[in-house]
Amino acid sequence: MSDHSATVRNGVPAALADSDFLRACRGEPVRRTPVWFMRQAGRSLPEYREARRGVPMLESCFRPDLATEITLQPVRRHGVDAAVFFSDIVVPLKALGIELDIKPGVGPVIEKPVRTRADLDRLVPLDPGMVAPIAEAVRLTVAELGGTPLIGFAGAPFTLASYLVEGGPSRTYENTKAMMYGAPELWRELMERIAGIAAVFLNVQIEAGASAVQLFDSWAGALSPRDYRELVLPASRSVFEAVAATGVPRIHFGVGTGELLRLMSEAGADVVGVDWRVPLDEASRRIGGGKPLQGNLDSTVLFAGDEVVREHARRVLDDAAGLPGHIFNLGHGVMPNTDPEALTRLVAYVHEQTER
Repeated sequence: MSDHSATVRNGVPAALADSDFLRACRGEPVRRTPVWFMRQAGRSLPEYREARRGVPMLESCFRPDLATEITLQPVRRHGVDAAVFFSDIVVPLKALGIELDIKPGVGPVIEKPVRTRADLDRLVPLDPGMVAPIAEAVRLTVAELGGTPLIGFAGAPFTLASYLVEGGPSRTYENTKAMMYGAPELWRELMERIAGIAAVFLNVQIEAGASAVQLFDSWAGALSPRDYRELVLPASRSVFEAVAATGVPRIHFGVGTGELLRLMSEAGADVVGVDWRVPLDEASRRIGGGKPLQGNLDSTVLFAGDEVVREHARRVLDDAAGLPGHIFNLGHGVMPNTDPEALTRLVAYVHEQTER
């Protein structure tokens, strides 16, 4: 075990356990509502574009010094209550030797999609040594963050499986669903393998010092509740179970998942992330209450001016008033053209409005 685990409380270093972010994850009273933003480390920041000038996306993920710098940038600029590790959900696939690239304006593109049982042979178990640069980046980042928690993350099995089967982003998921429905045993084996890969990737980040983890199921909104329950939930649950013994908070987030919130909670999350489509009080009702939520300001509101941003942020805070815990976030990621100063002002507003 690494040194950070020598003195722990609730699965994280004692020095961090009392942070508002981790207290909110556990449903404990906070000094003020903690704030962080999905994709806060990235394209909206000029310092990010400068740091990554001439460096391909995936290469930057495997360079510990660069990944550390990018992770720290929004903490310095915005004063957020948690850092999210700069990486990408396809990083563990790249580490396995899967031929893929992240193409600007498109996203991850897989050269040879996984469509047959023979294709599964490329998905070998992830050895922690394959992602040693990621572990090193996490260690470097944690050393720089001081009292600010670091969130590690991974792509959820369904979203990663869809990228692999489709070969890239999709609007219809026709190949993915054809496998789900037409070759259910092949689908289950694919999901089991990806779940194992995601679990190792999360545990590597936790062992290196991450204080919480988030599982992103970006594409789960394409599923019906029945399909999610039968064909996806078991794999996501196995990922959460694989990190349960660490004691770190586990966050689950998907886009367009209003009909799936209860099921996503049942997968094993300690905190459920909610996109902008469902108010937080309604989301809590759908889940069954009793669980902290994360969210959920519409990212596009940030383009409408400070007065509108404050109005909508106040609405989110009011919706969250009865929750056992609330982490303020956007309903999806920060958009590339967002004014960074608008994010900084939003953090200050939420802190001021919720000071206990």
